[in-house]
Amino acid sequence: MIVDSSAIVAVLLRERGFDRLLEKMLSAESLGVGSPALAETGIVLTARLPSDARGILARFLAELSVVTIPFGDAHWRESVNAYRRFGKGRHPAGLNFGDCLTYATAKLAAQPLLCTGDDFSKTDIEIA
Repeated sequence: MIVDSSAIVAVLLRERGFDRLLEKMLSAESLGVGSPALAETGIVLTARLPSDARGILARFLAELSVVTIPFGDAHWRESVNAYRRFGKGRHPAGLNFGDCLTYATAKLAAQPLLCTGDDFSKTDIEIA
């Protein structure tokens, strides 16, 4: 399963519905997250937590054995394709920049995506 930044933030900040997300993470055979999503997650947590956002994120990833997926040539190409097909102002899904990067990660990994909100459900990505 690929994990979107939104799901990690929701769990770490105990946002509404975090328990369902955490349960899915704990029961997954494997967990992966794209390196761009990790950068986004770290930035969001730094803005919202009083201290040690990087440490909190690193411990969470280690405890759940989340694998970081490097973002390569095929990923940027699939991200552009995602924007062309599902981007904001082009499609009801309205994927933003970060969403397109996560879409590419899940698409190329051929794994379902764990996320919050409903934008990804309007694409052809399988939702976890």
